[in-house]
Amino acid sequence: MSTKELSARGAVWLDALTYSAPLHVDYPPSVRVADARLGEHAARYIAVVPDPDNPFPRVRRGEVGLVEGWQIARAVREVVEADAGRDEKRALVAIVDVASQAYGRREEAYGIHQALAGAADAYASARLAGHPVIGLIVGHAMSGAFLAHGYQANRLIALADPQVLVHAMGKASAARITLRSVADLEAFTAHVPPMAYDIDNYASLGLLWKLLGVRNADAPTAADQAGVEKALQDAFDDIRADPSRGLAGRLHSPHRAASVTVRQKLREQWQ
Repeated sequence: MSTKELSARGAVWLDALTYSAPLHVDYPPSVRVADARLGEHAARYIAVVPDPDNPFPRVRRGEVGLVEGWQIARAVREVVEADAGRDEKRALVAIVDVASQAYGRREEAYGIHQALAGAADAYASARLAGHPVIGLIVGHAMSGAFLAHGYQANRLIALADPQVLVHAMGKASAARITLRSVADLEAFTAHVPPMAYDIDNYASLGLLWKLLGVRNADAPTAADQAGVEKALQDAFDDIRADPSRGLAGRLHSPHRAASVTVRQKLREQWQ
């Protein structure tokens, strides 16, 4: 496998935003963890990156597998446990460039569903414990990998870049499932935003807190880095000012009016 085929965005942005802070050495090569500053506040940055030498072949391109799920959970819970008695909880920044969850017999046999659920639960627990959790999408945010790493964030920020893609399934897999060609699928998604992959269509669904334009998502300029840093700090301040620790804020977008109405009707009928 050529390293040119692998995305380095997660590693690049983690290094840039932490100013090359030392990585925790007790994590596998596919999970990078660094403690640095977010403005004036302490923060932990976590990224999943490709590892061509990973002993699990299904996770060599930046997927989230068994080891990655449990190690993400460990990285998050270390912060939650260490900050349990502190008034100000550290921020957690999930830098997201994940191809998908790992698809393999070994992964299924050894409980990838539990590993990814453990990661998602760790992020949710941190958010509910008062830690500002921010998801920064710099590349692909696909399938169960995104659910495990980033989706539980208080605020989601994404780069406005053609290679930033969000979906429940990769194009080739979706084409097989729907019995379409990739070209047919792309034509179909042009008219149905929830089925599209590009970040602009995803933003139209109202789940993003902010969409940021950058000049070079693969090798950020000083201006790109400064813009993302400011967005992260703004997200941190916005979370601190919000008494809610849930995800209801995602319903405030005008694009989610129908979701709000459905929830209201369900509450009325339940009562």
